[in-house]
Amino acid sequence: MEIYNSLGMDAAISIFSHIFFIGVTFYALQAFRMEQLFKKGRTFQIQLIYILLSIAIGSSVSNFILDITGWSRQLPYLFT
Repeated sequence: MEIYNSLGMDAAISIFSHIFFIGVTFYALQAFRMEQLFKKGRTFQIQLIYILLSIAIGSSVSNFILDITGWSRQLPYLFT
């Protein structure tokens, strides 16, 4: 039963991490003036780019953090 609790906890942490970093990335992307790269009146496309970039970058950062965390938990096995 403990393995199921561990898997559930890892899943919850992963979901929270992804959502958190996607939100932080979306906030950070607001500092860029991407409107100048697009044609005028393309509001929907600009918003879509912000969302897709936020998901791509945020998920990558979240995966990196989760990988580093997992690997650091496995380091003690190197010395056994």
